[in-house]
Amino acid sequence: MNGGDLHYHLSQHGVFSEREVRFYAAEVILGLEHMHNRYVVYRDLKPANILLDENGHVRISDLGLACDFSKKKPHASVGTHGYMAPEVLSKGTPYDSSADWFSFGCMLYKLLKGHSPFRQHRTKDKHEIDRMTMTMNVELPDSMSSEMKTLLEALLCRNVEDRVGCMGRGAIEVKEHPFFRGIDWTQVYLQKYQPPLIPPRGEVNAADAFDIGSFDEEDTKGIKLTEADQDLYRNFPLLVSERWQQEVAETVFDAINADTDKLELKRKQKPGSDSSYYQQDGPTDCIVEGEVLKLGGPFLQAWQKKHLKLYPNRLEFYHKNRDGQIVYGKGVELVSMLDIKDIYQDFQKFNKTENCIVIVLKTDTKLIITSPDKVLITQWKDEIINGHKTSLQIMSNMTSKGFKIYGALTNSPSTENFKPPLEHRNSNGS
Repeated sequence: MNGGDLHYHLSQHGVFSEREVRFYAAEVILGLEHMHNRYVVYRDLKPANILLDENGHVRISDLGLACDFSKKKPHASVGTHGYMAPEVLSKGTPYDSSADWFSFGCMLYKLLKGHSPFRQHRTKDKHEIDRMTMTMNVELPDSMSSEMKTLLEALLCRNVEDRVGCMGRGAIEVKEHPFFRGIDWTQVYLQKYQPPLIPPRGEVNAADAFDIGSFDEEDTKGIKLTEADQDLYRNFPLLVSERWQQEVAETVFDAINADTDKLELKRKQKPGSDSSYYQQDGPTDCIVEGEVLKLGGPFLQAWQKKHLKLYPNRLEFYHKNRDGQIVYGKGVELVSMLDIKDIYQDFQKFNKTENCIVIVLKTDTKLIITSPDKVLITQWKDEIINGHKTSLQIMSNMTSKGFKIYGALTNSPSTENFKPPLEHRNSNGS
């Protein structure tokens, strides 16, 4: 989706006309309808999450907050301030797809006016924005058409039962509003309507955009692709270079960790802090780190929050205090890869908890870790297994070299059980 996002184009293009907003609104409605028909509430609708392709048609992106409400309605207050519905802001109040239609109204208002309807005077105070969302009646300017006004009023209605899209027929109610009179929704689905803005070729909302087309020339020099090669990729909707993926991943990683980095820097600068001894300022060989639950206690009955760091040669378990901060100064538990006897290939069930990773030490002691996030714990399992196999491979290679140089070593481990890893990885886990 190399056409940028609507927030970017809003900053470049200025506010959109009602005719232009109608085009984007129609395509977004189909995306919301698709999710709502599958009992998924999106929960983060805003211009920054609406991406454009090279022809100017839109896609809804970033489904990190999307939630299935088929069996149980969510009640968490999540989303972006200025776009969250009143029922989302009301703690403990269950909601469903109604939240998306309120956010949809906020998004249309921003495309027309350049700011959220609840960000008066461009305030950045989240509490003030939330307060106005819960209490303020939005004043719509006379410059808006009557159809536009009635649509926004129907979408921004605080009472869910009176909000358009929430009266039993979902997206059909919104489609039938007079603002969309004359639109052929089949043509919208087929992307037959002309987009009001076609992104300039060769430009994209990203750094070093003009390098995108040529950054793989060194790797592909002298290689010719045949028709058989092309057939492998014919059904893929999108092909992205690994280098470009890595650049995007690194950019996103830096952005989302900026606040955490500032907190860590402040903590290091505190006088008397003992964390500086354990934390390194430069790059480390840590492959991956994050929060897990480790089975502990006298009888292995209690799940304890730990911060786990995976290195090529060891696992490090750190305690977390009541504030959720990592305690670096004491009590770190080290597990060498050479002390690991086996790692179960499949998830196990312990204490009525699914998706448990079981690590068997050479002392026959078991380390059991899990996470409520299935995707996250699956990644942990793969990383730990690959790290262990890589460690064994290194030891196998060292032993082989010892045989060649010194002959048979009486105390050297046998190489019979060493097998090559599934993949070769560098110290950064790549």
